[in-house]
Amino acid sequence: MQRDPGTCKLRAPLKRSRILHMALMGGPDPYSEPDASREKPFLLRALQIALVVSLYWVTSISMVFLNKYLLDSSSLQLDAPIFVTFYQCLVTTVLCKGLSTLAACFPGAVDFPTLCLDLRVARSVLPLSVVFISMITFNNLCLKYVGVAFYNVGRSLTTVFNVLLSYLLLKQTTSFYALLTCGVIIGGFWLGVDQEGAEGTLSWTGTLFGVLASLCVSLNAIYTKKVLPLVDGSIWRLTFYNNVIACVLFLPLLLLLGELQALRFFVQLGSAHFWGMMTLGGLFGFAIGYVTGLQIKFTSPLTHNVSGTAKACAQTVLAVLYYEETKSFLWWTSNLMVLGGSSAYTWVRGWEMKKVQEEPGPKEDEKNSMRV
Repeated sequence: MQRDPGTCKLRAPLKRSRILHMALMGGPDPYSEPDASREKPFLLRALQIALVVSLYWVTSISMVFLNKYLLDSSSLQLDAPIFVTFYQCLVTTVLCKGLSTLAACFPGAVDFPTLCLDLRVARSVLPLSVVFISMITFNNLCLKYVGVAFYNVGRSLTTVFNVLLSYLLLKQTTSFYALLTCGVIIGGFWLGVDQEGAEGTLSWTGTLFGVLASLCVSLNAIYTKKVLPLVDGSIWRLTFYNNVIACVLFLPLLLLLGELQALRFFVQLGSAHFWGMMTLGGLFGFAIGYVTGLQIKFTSPLTHNVSGTAKACAQTVLAVLYYEETKSFLWWTSNLMVLGGSSAYTWVRGWEMKKVQEEPGPKEDEKNSMRV
């Protein structure tokens, strides 16, 4: 049976919006179709998946450690987190526009949507862009004030806010088992805060920024789904608009917070090493969006969530080893509670979505038998 070409064109942006829904709800896409890659030999598919997952891990972990260096390095001594975030948005904007230009010049070699700034669309995207700016700013401020080892626990309430906002904004209820996993996450968060305080390394400022970052991540997922149709369902167009608006809105913040004045007296402002690290941070920020989509494409939203949880565990262990920290048994327990609760929530939501997907089957059979 042949498919209508127009239908095929619409299918890609629809899948991207469903990915965002899955990121919010933590379950697999009930409407997903078998991927063509499943027809490939097992060893080839396994190798592809291993490479994609490894690429995601390396990109994500490298970005966190590099941002920590830029935000809170004793050797760099740069106290300008808003400027670091602004520059990363600027790099992403330039990369998006550059790839769009290349795609226009070499349509067969580069696959990237055409990007043009429409002020009417920009005004519609503005509320989401404010949430996006808050999300990346609070993420970086959290990382500035807390250690990389505690970073995962500090931002662990995203799942809890997903459930809460799904009820408040979308009127979607959550099962008892999913709520139970959220309770485990909250318990792990508070135990982690308690243990950081007991070790004398707790930053209430960083913890507050982590909670705000978690809230903004959830809001970003919800509003992204609403705004996507305005940019023809294209994640890259939305990325372009978000980062262009962020660059504009960050400028007055740089003036108000005095970071431009701080940059004037920054001794490494003319250093090639500094600008190289800043640009690399921007490249990682751009790449994480691509490799996240790539991992979901080659695996599934459910597997992506599991991979993200395992990556967070590896990141915590690497941070403890790299910074030569000593952590108590209860501190590790808090991390395991957060990671275990997040994994359990992903599994529960996946099981529930699968159950919902299978339920309509018998009803359809009854209808068909009635017709006969």
